[in-house]
Amino acid sequence: MDMSSREIRMPLSEVVAVLQDLNEIVVSLDRLGSRQASGTTDEHTVGKFIADWDVARRLARARHVISVALDAQLSEEDNAEIDALCDQGHFYGTDSAVSLSTDQSS
Repeated sequence: MDMSSREIRMPLSEVVAVLQDLNEIVVSLDRLGSRQASGTTDEHTVGKFIADWDVARRLARARHVISVALDAQLSEEDNAEIDALCDQGHFYGTDSAVSLSTDQSS
């Protein structure tokens, strides 16, 4: 499937809600990363942020909003191809993701 020329429509309210969540999470993680780099916070603080701010649920919701739009506007074959591409990601807790995070700290 040629994805470069395809467009997907989504309700503006959903796009704004997803962007707000993503912006809050990205900016907060960046600030936490800066604090970790300067030694003023630790991994516990990052874990607390992830739990307290319900990061997993908010990211899952963003994924759901995009998936619903894709499902509604693309064929089953196209969606299956996208699912297969997403399954090729790097996931924490897998051997390749663990080695990537180890490699990046060197």
